[in-house]
Amino acid sequence: MSEARFALRGATIVPITSAPIEHGVVLVENGRIRAVGGPDMPVPEGVPVEDATGKWIVPGLIDAHTHLGVHEVAEGWAGNDTNEMTDPNTAYVRALDGINPAEPGFAEALEGGVLAVNVNPGSGNVIGGETVAIKTVGRYVDEMVLRSPSGVKSALGENPKRVYGEQKKTPSTRLGTAGVLRQAFVEAENYRGADAPDRDLKLEVLGKVLDREIPWRQHCHRADDIATALRVAEEFGYDLVLDHGTEAHLLADVIAEREIPVIFGPLLSSRSKVETVNRWPENAAKLAAAGVKLAITTDHPVVPIEHLIIQVMLAVKAGLDRDTALRSVTINPAAIMGVDDRLGSLETGKDADFCIWSGDPLDIYSKVERAYIDGKQVS
Repeated sequence: MSEARFALRGATIVPITSAPIEHGVVLVENGRIRAVGGPDMPVPEGVPVEDATGKWIVPGLIDAHTHLGVHEVAEGWAGNDTNEMTDPNTAYVRALDGINPAEPGFAEALEGGVLAVNVNPGSGNVIGGETVAIKTVGRYVDEMVLRSPSGVKSALGENPKRVYGEQKKTPSTRLGTAGVLRQAFVEAENYRGADAPDRDLKLEVLGKVLDREIPWRQHCHRADDIATALRVAEEFGYDLVLDHGTEAHLLADVIAEREIPVIFGPLLSSRSKVETVNRWPENAAKLAAAGVKLAITTDHPVVPIEHLIIQVMLAVKAGLDRDTALRSVTINPAAIMGVDDRLGSLETGKDADFCIWSGDPLDIYSKVERAYIDGKQVS
């Protein structure tokens, strides 16, 4: 349906922030959710109504950690713009400037019901640059943007050690990596306190982090690196998000106490590096049980983005309850990205971004039959 106003009736509706509704009704008006209710909810006269009996209506899935559009599939080096690995601190670069909306990953996202993502620079640098939250449909990236910037990417552990150690440059150790971070934030503090300083794009971006305008997106797998992330964040007082968090379950109580979210994954790739030796699907349930706000990621293209829901199934199989599992790819990543006022649940006033599934999305046999963004059918 392409009408400005329409209703879908009879499906199992999963609002996320409230209990599922059997034989429910979703009313869409001018790209927004007008109302969600049970079978007795009235539909205004003249509004087209489609029978969706037997289907499931679920908010668009959200992946809060991808390289969609900056690491193009099947393009090799020519389509890989994830890392500007010429300086350990490239805070001034933006994923926004490297996204190609025409690459096949966006169509694959729709096939898997993923209607919004956070696109990050890579993890080769200690400070990789600005991240951006976008929808997965658009002619050019500027019309897809939800929030820019939505964070700053940083990396601890073996990636920056390897990249700059091989270049015989700092950092070549974990302590060197932490030193680069601390030095950058000290310089940003001094910049904020200076009288009419010469403009410095790196320090402007870091100032937004120190002012808590945007979160610090910390790539870290091992528990010791996670502890470093917590330590530096406490020293400088910024909002921290832990990306990957392979061993975050070992510090789950500390992470939960500090109300730091974890974007966990990917789960379908091999243990291609030392840091991921303790990656198990069960870790997601352990984090949730401790009270950690959990999101699940594909790290696309590490795992193809259309398999996001498959990773959720694996986590459920390993003990994560289904409600938390669905929140981990809807409202939780929306909140981490700072767009939960628009996305992540089916509530009055939010964007009409949802998918019609053939059945329960956690059933391996179910598939996305149609996807809607801003109330318009996009697949």
